[in-house]
Amino acid sequence: MFRPFLLACAMLTVSNLTRPGLQPVSFAVEAGKALAIVGPSGAGKSLLLRAIADLDPNDGDVSIDGIERRSVPAPRWRQMAGLLPAETGWWADTVGAHFTSGKPDEASLGQLGLPGDALDWQVARLSTGERQRLGLLRMLMVQPSVLLLDEPTASLDEQSSAQVEQLLGDRLAAGNTIVFASHDERQVARLAYAVMSIRDGVAEPPEAVP
Repeated sequence: MFRPFLLACAMLTVSNLTRPGLQPVSFAVEAGKALAIVGPSGAGKSLLLRAIADLDPNDGDVSIDGIERRSVPAPRWRQMAGLLPAETGWWADTVGAHFTSGKPDEASLGQLGLPGDALDWQVARLSTGERQRLGLLRMLMVQPSVLLLDEPTASLDEQSSAQVEQLLGDRLAAGNTIVFASHDERQVARLAYAVMSIRDGVAEPPEAVP
């Protein structure tokens, strides 16, 4: 069981959110639920996630549990709505130097198949999959209530993907809200309660996953 977080349940509401390359989109995701975003490469999935996180210029209304995005400073909003990009950024020499909001314990690292000394590793030695899993842990240490995940298992083997999905299932059970982009139909079926398709920047209304 992943330990370090005390989470408040939170509902994500998006209304007429738009930005260059993305037509207005509206949806809501209840606490403890996951919405999958699907579509071809370049369709606008990453643009949508970045717009929700307010990382790029955008218009529209976004709120978490009734707290309007415009009412809180941008750094605070990005703590509430944590984004895991498809490629995480690493700027220091060692892994541990990037964990500025607290460090995961050995059990938490082990849940994702990482050894207890992973924080002592040099960033240069990390594989793409290790960067992805450590980036997820780094984002979770901020304790966001909404998780915005851009292809969170795209670079992982089957075992590592299952470990990440188990962790995300734990976060849903704890009350996190998740919006994730995925190309894996089986993953969508396992994690999501609804799916929203995007093509050429136009999002269809979410549909329940059978």
